[in-house]
Amino acid sequence: MITAPMIKWLSRAVETAAPAALEQALHWLFGFVRPQRRAIMQVLGLSLLASMLVLMQPWLTKTLIDDGLIARDYSALVQVALAMIGVGLFSTLLSGLNRYLHTRLSARILFSLRMDVYRHLQKLSPAFFARRRLGDILSRLDGDVAQIQRFAVDSLFSAVSSVIGLMGALALMLMLSWQLSLIVALLIPLEVLWLRWMRRKLEVQTRTLRERSADLSSFLVETLPAMKFIQSVGQEPKEARRLDGLNSHYLSDLLRLQITEFFTQAVPGTLTSLSRAGAFLIGGYWVIEGQWQLGSLIAFSTYLGMAVGPVQSLLGLYVAVQRMTVSLGRVMELRQEPVMVAAAEVETPLPAQGGALSLQGVSFSHGDGERQTVVLKDASLAIVAGSKVGLTGASGVGKSTLIDLLQRHYDPQQGSIVLDGVDIKACNLAELRRRVAVVSQEIVLFRGTLADNIRYAAPLASEAQLAAVVVQAQLSEMVAQLPQGLDTLLGERGQQLSGGQRQRVAIARALLQQPDILVLDEATSAVDAQTEREIISAVDQLFAGRTRILISHRASTLQQVDQRVELRDGKLNPVEEALT
Repeated sequence: MITAPMIKWLSRAVETAAPAALEQALHWLFGFVRPQRRAIMQVLGLSLLASMLVLMQPWLTKTLIDDGLIARDYSALVQVALAMIGVGLFSTLLSGLNRYLHTRLSARILFSLRMDVYRHLQKLSPAFFARRRLGDILSRLDGDVAQIQRFAVDSLFSAVSSVIGLMGALALMLMLSWQLSLIVALLIPLEVLWLRWMRRKLEVQTRTLRERSADLSSFLVETLPAMKFIQSVGQEPKEARRLDGLNSHYLSDLLRLQITEFFTQAVPGTLTSLSRAGAFLIGGYWVIEGQWQLGSLIAFSTYLGMAVGPVQSLLGLYVAVQRMTVSLGRVMELRQEPVMVAAAEVETPLPAQGGALSLQGVSFSHGDGERQTVVLKDASLAIVAGSKVGLTGASGVGKSTLIDLLQRHYDPQQGSIVLDGVDIKACNLAELRRRVAVVSQEIVLFRGTLADNIRYAAPLASEAQLAAVVVQAQLSEMVAQLPQGLDTLLGERGQQLSGGQRQRVAIARALLQQPDILVLDEATSAVDAQTEREIISAVDQLFAGRTRILISHRASTLQQVDQRVELRDGKLNPVEEALT
């Protein structure tokens, strides 16, 4: 559990080259811990009570031996035994309740952390996902976030319990023998010096292992969806060798880290064992000489063991800090990725219905410096509401990027895009994207029912509306052939559907969305000519009166358009004669 004073301590303990960045990251993490203060205090209270009960057991054992067995007092023996049974039962019940509350608290913080990072990812542009490996993002969102949560709750709760147990054990050890208690105090400086020397090794090796894990995730994300292609070209052995190589590198780095962690904790553990042996030798000599009671020696030895556990736990916390720092840095790289499109401070509502579009001196480039790719350069275009526009251009010239600008996945560096008289930068972002529906070549379908996929852009659509768009998109025959109709699960990305069926599902989805502008971005390039004619005909019929933008290389796709535009050299050049 992180508290504000801990942030300063953690920043100093890690000794990072960028303490300000680490402190900022810890403040971000603390923001998810703070709302759980009540639950944290509950768990801390139970932990304190549980620690006190644990500390009672050795003292009861001492009393049982010295005042019961050695004193030959059977009555005292029975009383202490009953007390030990009661304390044990209460400790068991307390442990179960504490575990339940701790698990609930851990889950809440974990899910809050992951949700915050995911929501930030939802705001990022397509360019971010294009340059990042999906497996690496998954590794950070899953493994690294979980590592942060384990530190923020599990490790630090364990540390608090350890401190309570250590202080209690030391206090009782001092009550039994302050001379023997000095042995434990002498070990602490030696152990701290050793950990400081091992710190950098742990940090570097932990980061390397995280990168190896990301490599494995990226490989699986890349190859599993492409397994059919891999099989068709006979490259299964090649990919298996790649996986074997990634596994070997991961195992090598994992073993190296395990060895480092072993020696990090083994040396302090060995010193602790030596101190315990020394306590037994000295205390045993006192018992033999009659200077000390046997029960006191057993109790002291038990408390020494109870002090060793917390010390080891606190030493392990040092290792956990290094692991957490690496994971926190990796997650903050995602969390601090700049959002290219900001919501308007004062939103301007769009007219109830429209579809008129205007680009006014728009310039946009991907990248910067020598890697800059110009997409639009002082481009202008006017589209009348309800018209059908054909957009052509060479591959890679930026036609899809133009649509991304229209939906505000990016903002132009110069100029403006105006929808129905309103600059889209002033529009509500969700409303703008509802008004502009895009059906692309790669239809996105999710694991779920056919109904869920059709409703995806309009989840509140009624059953009657759903049934109507199924008929309008000519999906009735397909639905009738499915085993559970609209409730049939499509599976991963709906791969069992044909290209034409997927396009019709996308059209049905767009119909429920009720956009003012429909964009077909190479939407019919993967189907035959007959299916293409059927889809274009259905679009013209179902979206009559709405603005339609058709992007294609095929002349057949652009037949009977009202306006044809070619994107070339960053300009939107009108073609005088529309295709007929």
